[in-house]
Amino acid sequence: MTLIATQSLTKTYGNQVTALSDLTVTVEPGIVGLVGANGAGKSTFIKIMLGLLGPSGGQARVLGLDPTVDGHEVRTRVGYMPEHDCLPPDLSAAEFVTHMGRMSGLPRTTARERASETLRHVGLYEERYRQIGGYSTGMKQRVKLAQALVHDPDLLLLDEPTNGLDPAGRDAMLALIERIGTEFGISVLVCSHLLGEVERICDALVAIEGGRLLRSAQLSDMTTVTEVLSIEVSEGTEELAARLTEAGLSVRAEGQLLLVPLVDDTTYDLILTAVAELDLPLHRLDQRRHRVAELFATEPTEPTEPAEPAEPADLADAGTTTGGLQ
Repeated sequence: MTLIATQSLTKTYGNQVTALSDLTVTVEPGIVGLVGANGAGKSTFIKIMLGLLGPSGGQARVLGLDPTVDGHEVRTRVGYMPEHDCLPPDLSAAEFVTHMGRMSGLPRTTARERASETLRHVGLYEERYRQIGGYSTGMKQRVKLAQALVHDPDLLLLDEPTNGLDPAGRDAMLALIERIGTEFGISVLVCSHLLGEVERICDALVAIEGGRLLRSAQLSDMTTVTEVLSIEVSEGTEELAARLTEAGLSVRAEGQLLLVPLVDDTTYDLILTAVAELDLPLHRLDQRRHRVAELFATEPTEPTEPAEPAEPADLADAGTTTGGLQ
């Protein structure tokens, strides 16, 4: 079943600000990224999907339901993680998530059991009886994710789930979202202005700017295999780079990866020989794919492509230099 389908969806505020303009898009099951700069209309889109806002024009369907008419039924099947901190500081996580389960229609005992189970999934089981006011930002984000999951929804709508987190916290949150989508089989729409983060875990991407659709496609359709090999070893990266350079290969470092142009099949032989001679643990050797952000950055003449210089750059910053999202 299609998760979300809109037809000419429009939302204006006070006849002055247009948040969504003639937006037509279809979202299929999986982990889908909804990306755009701050103010692009992402939060408005989510609130309309939940039936919390009515559209000014056009139509929307969520799991086959019209949220403007069947908002309550939509919210019983959809979990929502809001962007802003909206948690009661004087309640424990167990109390709050149980209450949200009850609000979603679960019986008291079932809600309590589901709350404990969900808090275990998000890594807060040992801390579940502490007051939320004493939690770190990362823990609060996990509580928000837990309350969205507690009623076992068919679809999760996550609004800036890595907001306020440090790099380690972002990695942990993204890994958790990916696990929910792959192991739990729950479809996820991840709303973010960080394109580099979203493309790490998503199957598909919907990009909007100024409330208009820029592009909607599977990530596999938006990236291409390059004639470049990616090499990753857990140690000895600099020694390997030096040895490959001595062997006549052109080597470029990108984080923990070494990138080497694929000239012919002998390139593989030279790399494997160098790794074996240095006795290094080889974790990865494959042809590199273009990152989505790189494709946007290398096509500045296309007005419908967002741009991002390097992960985890902000789309709003990227747009000011490449003509992408503003």
